[in-house]
Amino acid sequence: MKPQVVVVGSFMQDLRWNCATFPAAGETVIGTFATGQGGKGSNQAIAAGRAGAATLFIGAVGCDTFAADARAFYKAEKINAHFIEKSGHATGTAAILVNDSGQNQIVVALGANARLVKADLDPKLFAGARVVVTQLESSLAAATTALKTARAVGATAVLNPAPMRADFNPALLKHVDILIPNETEFAALVNLLPATGRKGFTETALARLSDADIHALARAFGPPVVIVTLGKRGCLVSQKSKYTFIPSHKVKAVDTTGAGDAFVGGFSSGLVKFNGDLIKAARFGTAVAALSVTKPGAAPAMPRQREIEAFLKKTT
Repeated sequence: MKPQVVVVGSFMQDLRWNCATFPAAGETVIGTFATGQGGKGSNQAIAAGRAGAATLFIGAVGCDTFAADARAFYKAEKINAHFIEKSGHATGTAAILVNDSGQNQIVVALGANARLVKADLDPKLFAGARVVVTQLESSLAAATTALKTARAVGATAVLNPAPMRADFNPALLKHVDILIPNETEFAALVNLLPATGRKGFTETALARLSDADIHALARAFGPPVVIVTLGKRGCLVSQKSKYTFIPSHKVKAVDTTGAGDAFVGGFSSGLVKFNGDLIKAARFGTAVAALSVTKPGAAPAMPRQREIEAFLKKTT
C-alpha cells in the first residue's frame, strides 16, 4: 500500500533517566534508566501509523547497533521506513531526564540526522501521499526538499518548526500549508518575522494573549493554517478568516516526552481519516497527545487506533 502520510525527519535512540527531581548544577541524583526509540520525525511517524494512517518514515542513521534496533522496531510496528545509512556518523541519540511530575529535560546529538540531504529524498517515495510532514531536527536542506516535494505531488505540506534553530530561514514558510509550533517556537517566530511587528516577545507574553490576539499574530506568519499547541491548555487552529480553540483532555501525566510529536502525528493521521477536516483532525491529535503522556517513553508511548477511538468515545 502506498503511504498516505510521509514523515521526513530524525531518528534518535532515546536514553532516558527517571528521577524524583532534576539535578542542580554539580549535583548527582539517583534514578532509573531505560532506552527506546525516539526522534521528532520518528515519533511523529509512529504516532501517525499507530493512529491508523498508512505511513512511511524517511530518515538517516549510522552503521551501528542503534540503526539495527531502529529497523527491528519499525518491522515489529509494521510501519514502513526508509533508512539512509551515513557511513562515519553515529545514529542520533537523546539524553532525557524525567522527574516525578512528568516534566523533562532533553539533550540531543543529531549524528547522522544532520547529514540527511536532498539526494536522499527520491520523489518516488512520496508518490500518492496525502500529507507530508517534516521538522527541524534533521538538515534544513532535507526539510526544504520534503516541503517542496509535498507540493509537487499534491500533498499537504506540514512543518513542525522544532527545535527552532538559529539558522532557520523564514523563506521556508512559503512552502508550508500547515505550520504547527508550540509555545516556545511560536514566540521565536513572532520575534523573527518582521510582519508581526513584535520584538522581545516571550512565552509569558503569549500566555497573557487572548485567542483573537494569538490568531492575529499567526496570520502574520504566512502559511494558510497555523496550529499553536499550548501545552495543558490545548491548541488554537488559525485559518485565514477564522480561528478555533480546542481544549486539551485532562489526564494524569507520567512522561510528557514526545507529547508534541504525538499531536503532530495524530493530527496528520486525522487529516487522512477525516478527509482534510482541520478541526476534526486537531481534536484527534489532541486525544493522541493526551494518551501519549500517560505512559513512559516517546515512540513506545504513542497510542494505537483502538485506544484512541475508545478514549474519544468516553470524552466526547
